[in-house]
Amino acid sequence: MIKTRFPRRDFLHLVAGVTAVLAVSQPAYAQGYPSRPITMIVPYPAGGGTDVNARIVSEHMSRTLGQSIVIENVAGAGGTTGTTRAMRADPDGYTIEMGHMGTHASAVAFYPNLAYKPDIDFAPIGLTSLAPVMIVARRDFPPKDLQEFVSYVKANTHKLNMGHAGVGSIGFTCGLLFNSIVGAKPTFVPFNGAAPAINALIGGQIDYMCDGGALNSVPHVQGGTIKAYTIDAEQRSPIFPNVPTVKEGGCRSSKYRPGLRCLLPRGHRNRFSTNSATPWIGHSMTMFRASGCSTSSAKSQTRRAAVNSHSPTS
Repeated sequence: MIKTRFPRRDFLHLVAGVTAVLAVSQPAYAQGYPSRPITMIVPYPAGGGTDVNARIVSEHMSRTLGQSIVIENVAGAGGTTGTTRAMRADPDGYTIEMGHMGTHASAVAFYPNLAYKPDIDFAPIGLTSLAPVMIVARRDFPPKDLQEFVSYVKANTHKLNMGHAGVGSIGFTCGLLFNSIVGAKPTFVPFNGAAPAINALIGGQIDYMCDGGALNSVPHVQGGTIKAYTIDAEQRSPIFPNVPTVKEGGCRSSKYRPGLRCLLPRGHRNRFSTNSATPWIGHSMTMFRASGCSTSSAKSQTRRAAVNSHSPTS
């Protein structure tokens, strides 16, 4: 089921709590925080699930804090470009990021020279949403259901292209897990975000993809411009009542749950940050490794995917 972790009231309480901590923990702010607009960095292009989530959250934050929240889309390298930008920002509470498992967990395995350390350079504010992933394909993809899909991609694996939002993104990681589970090895096609990948899927330039969070696919599946084969959840979503779960389709679940989280760059002036490692990072990596895609195998598959990848035509 696609669900938002925090209802409106709960999220407003969360933001109010963060504001209170800011006021108490940093006397320099006094009662004047925030005295100017806050920048929320979204490490993907506008129109994707991360961007939509950030804009919904920023609306509530803006009303509660009494200041504008400026969305800054900084796409590239599976979300790590924008995350690096957030890490290097002045840790004064005026720059936050909408990150997730891709930018702050699996990227550690995929990028050996990653410019930031998620558990050291960032402090979490809170979880904003948690949604299952979904396997979607171009609307004229031959298979009729998930079982036929699995058989088809295995039989035609070297002819098929799988789109993703960049190495280390949710779509890339859950795509690796899914392909590993079903035994497929398609050509990986990178995009700067899920939104351009979905557009390529609609245009028939790629064959299928893993939508990390399902938000990107909702209007297109409902409109019939792409088709959904399965949703990796315990039960069917009321938004997609005709889309079976992975278990119903006869496949093993990857148990990959990409949550979106607000984070702050951690620094010596960021006194409301804790000294402990962000718990969800370790939990995410544990899930990632337990799924059968260890760090070493992930790096190997990443290199192979990079060799096999080709640039999108749009």
